[in-house]
Amino acid sequence: MAKSRREFILQALEEDLGRGDLFERLIDEDFSAKAHIIAKEAGVFSGKVYICELFGLINVKCIWHINDGEAFSDRKILLELEGSYTLLLKLERVILNILQHSSGIATNTAAYLKELKGIDIAVLDTRKTRPLLRDFEKYSVRNGGAKNHRMGLDDTLMLKDTHLRHIQPQELQSFLKKARLHIPWTSKIEIECEDVGFAKIAMQAGADIVMCDNMPICEISAVVAYRDTHYPHILLEGSGNITKDKILAYAKSGVDAISVGSLIHQAVWIDMSMKMQ
Repeated sequence: MAKSRREFILQALEEDLGRGDLFERLIDEDFSAKAHIIAKEAGVFSGKVYICELFGLINVKCIWHINDGEAFSDRKILLELEGSYTLLLKLERVILNILQHSSGIATNTAAYLKELKGIDIAVLDTRKTRPLLRDFEKYSVRNGGAKNHRMGLDDTLMLKDTHLRHIQPQELQSFLKKARLHIPWTSKIEIECEDVGFAKIAMQAGADIVMCDNMPICEISAVVAYRDTHYPHILLEGSGNITKDKILAYAKSGVDAISVGSLIHQAVWIDMSMKMQ
């Protein structure tokens, strides 16, 4: 992960700096300067470990006034910076892009969890992430208080509707037995189900996790009742366009987790700015 963060930072710097900042050509003599990053709206903070990685590569002094996962108010000074004048100017947009993007996801995630009113249930992200930003965006979800679903196809084996299109229900049990021989011993198998009948088949076939995908809450409750009676060891996940105003009702259905793609793809950046002192 540390290597991934470093590569991410170096690529972000290269993207913005290119062959160098044109403004730097106009400065006859550089000097030490101070700046701070200030919030322009309230939110939940995220991005600190990435900025620390940046400052580990570049000579900038930093005083932090907040940690990942902490709430902040409008006008809060989040961190203070000290370094060369031209260097601070070159880093401004990279720092802000990272903090605004990451804090936007953390803030959106925290808002979903707030709707649960203390119900003990796992809220999960999905693989609906921007290309090459999965580690970054899933880290931001954790800072908002939720948990990560699988990181990629080499994690849990999930059989979605597209996989199941060519696996007949009567073949599912033998397919899972074959899968156990080829996937890591510690890997789980999750099956996406769109109705109560197939959820029962998935449990009978030996799934570790059954996803109730786009099911009405009354059907999810029926799946929960069947699981509790016959297969209490199987985990149930609710998924499919679960919005903030609906998440509490789904949480009360009895599933163990709810996955919400919009934690990431519907998050809005938090407004921040850098001010020179």
